[in-house]
Amino acid sequence: MSTESKSHYQRIVLASRPRGQVVPDNFRIETADVPELAEGQLLIRNHYLSLDPYMRGRMSEAKSYAASQPLDETMIGGTVGEVVASRHPKYAQGDFVAAMGGWSEMAVSDGSGLRKLDTAAIPLSAYLGAVGMPGMTAWYGLNRILRLEPGQTVCVSAASGAVGCAVGQLAKLRGCRAIGIAGGQEKCDYVVRELGFDACIDYKAGNLKEDLKAAAPDGIDGIFENVGGEVFDAALARTNAFARVALCGMIAGYSGEEIPLRNVRVLLTNRISLTGFIVTEHLDCWPEGLAELGKLVATGQLKYRETVAQGLAAAPEAFIGLLQGRNFGKQLVKLV
Repeated sequence: MSTESKSHYQRIVLASRPRGQVVPDNFRIETADVPELAEGQLLIRNHYLSLDPYMRGRMSEAKSYAASQPLDETMIGGTVGEVVASRHPKYAQGDFVAAMGGWSEMAVSDGSGLRKLDTAAIPLSAYLGAVGMPGMTAWYGLNRILRLEPGQTVCVSAASGAVGCAVGQLAKLRGCRAIGIAGGQEKCDYVVRELGFDACIDYKAGNLKEDLKAAAPDGIDGIFENVGGEVFDAALARTNAFARVALCGMIAGYSGEEIPLRNVRVLLTNRISLTGFIVTEHLDCWPEGLAELGKLVATGQLKYRETVAQGLAAAPEAFIGLLQGRNFGKQLVKLV
């Protein structure tokens, strides 16, 4: 931030609730004064903002697992940044931290929910992706819900996204076969050639069922579901008996669309276990998972890709692009 703007910062608030698709007018950018810190508080300059599909659900007033995003308040969001002033005994100026700083250039915290970050071997931005909530989502779904044995097959939708790419790589490290589903040949090529999946199906090619059958001739033992709709239906049709489903997201319906499930009978005939989960409800697992993910990223065994928008003002369009699948890998906004 420039010298002239140090006493002020910008933030984006939710101006109105979307009716169907999210539009830029649902947001408003505001200038706010940097507050004086009270005892026990610290001031963080956010370097990166994470954009994630769950934010679409929070923009709605519909009942869900978490409270709705209030109107005219800073949009919720995970951030990583640097402590620039502190009256907190556990944090000093210059510390790097992960926080829920929101769509904002700066944030004040009382230390609750903060995590100190070591940037010596892991890039700061990775703490919002592979070594953050997306990585933990992949780790928890794979290890605590799917619990696959070596040689078994997992099918991952949105395979080139921040969560999906980690699921497939972790599965391969555990000796499993990993089949991805993604939108577009470029993403599918990346998933196979760079991330090491055994196959990736381009659902936009129009042969989803046939291509999935060819990629998983021995069936599917675990589904890590991020999308819903026809993608989920196609995977269910290929399940083996006693397959498990880790239901992580339903991005196909994030704009309020109904998501039909045609192969629901398979849940019974194949005796499938389906578990929906919210990773922030399992914080007891985070120390173990983050330790493993950090080691894998630091040693180059867990690869990731980022799409980075520049500046806070770019966040609304970047978020809309995320919901439409325009991003490649983890969607971030660089604030500094």
